[in-house]
Amino acid sequence: MLTLYLEINNTNYIFFVGNSDEQNNFKIVYKLEVPLKGIEDNRISDLENVYLTLKENIYLIEQNFNHTFKEVIIILDNFNPTFLNVSGYKKLNGTQILRENITYILNNLKSYINLIETKKNILHIFNSNFYLDNKKIDNLPIGLFGDFYSHELSFVLINSNDYKNLIQIFDKCSLKVEKILIKSFVKGAYINEINNNSETFFQIRIGKNNSKIFYFENNSLKFEQFFKFGTSIIVKDISKIISLETEVVELILKDIDFKDNLYDDEILEENFLKGKKFRKIKKKLIYDIAFARIYEISELLMFKNVNFKQCSEMTKMIFLEIDEGTKLKGLNKIFRKVFSKNDDFDINFQNNLPTEEILSTAHKLVHFGWKKEAIPISETKKTLIRRLFEAIFN
Repeated sequence: MLTLYLEINNTNYIFFVGNSDEQNNFKIVYKLEVPLKGIEDNRISDLENVYLTLKENIYLIEQNFNHTFKEVIIILDNFNPTFLNVSGYKKLNGTQILRENITYILNNLKSYINLIETKKNILHIFNSNFYLDNKKIDNLPIGLFGDFYSHELSFVLINSNDYKNLIQIFDKCSLKVEKILIKSFVKGAYINEINNNSETFFQIRIGKNNSKIFYFENNSLKFEQFFKFGTSIIVKDISKIISLETEVVELILKDIDFKDNLYDDEILEENFLKGKKFRKIKKKLIYDIAFARIYEISELLMFKNVNFKQCSEMTKMIFLEIDEGTKLKGLNKIFRKVFSKNDDFDINFQNNLPTEEILSTAHKLVHFGWKKEAIPISETKKTLIRRLFEAIFN
């Protein structure tokens, strides 16, 4: 079965066609990257431009496969999602926790979020934490007895106008939006799967022009933060100090391998200058500039980021992903050294997460759900007598 996916990030629309067989084996059979148009500062700025770009490329894909798609799955890596973590509770007075209790808390909190966030739409709800009589429980404690139950939910929301615009655009393309997924959620689920079911961790991705960190707790996406800087800021620093064009600096950093025992008097080889007039440039100077900037980046992203101070008390595990698209071998080694110097954290270095595996995870999330994702349930209307008894005995 062919399925159409669209990833929207800060630079591109990426179209994928995935094929799954009867055994649910998943494979990407088509990929198309198109420059981002009509979206600026994580908001849709030109609705018509977005529509025409998507319509044109969806038509080309359908012609290529001689297939008309009815649905699309969207993976968002922008649009500045909002994250809220709220708790509801139930007084039990020694009675048993029933499924109806959980349903009531879930629906009540969802209604509360919709009430206070009138200009946003909920994309994901996660069952983050459960506490029975002030003791943390790993799973939903249905059937257990206690006096007081607290249930924490994590909500992921996006701007309602952006949500409605996306639905409208694809409706005009004769496509139903089957699901909208936040990419950090998909990546978190994938990291959990390949790392012995790691449930609580940070993931940091450093790209060329931007970076992102997200926090996963108890298999729930609880927060992410986007930064408008990446490896290019390091290249610019080096370029300014050693007076070489950024293109030349990038070529140097693609090939240079900073040894652990770098000597102060080691000079950059002439072939690195690519025809520029030779002058003595110390490798140690380039290394020191890069190290200082990367150290600053590490503090901004994680180690002195007040947004994650409380989260870092829950876990010390960080998965660090350096975008291989930058191809700056010289910097990768320094990134590893800088992040490893902080002994308080357990740093796990990752190559670019494989696209096919990420999309396969998205496929599973759409069709089989996620162990911690919560789905509000419509409750049947209660009789006046039942409501009266609940009011008295609860």
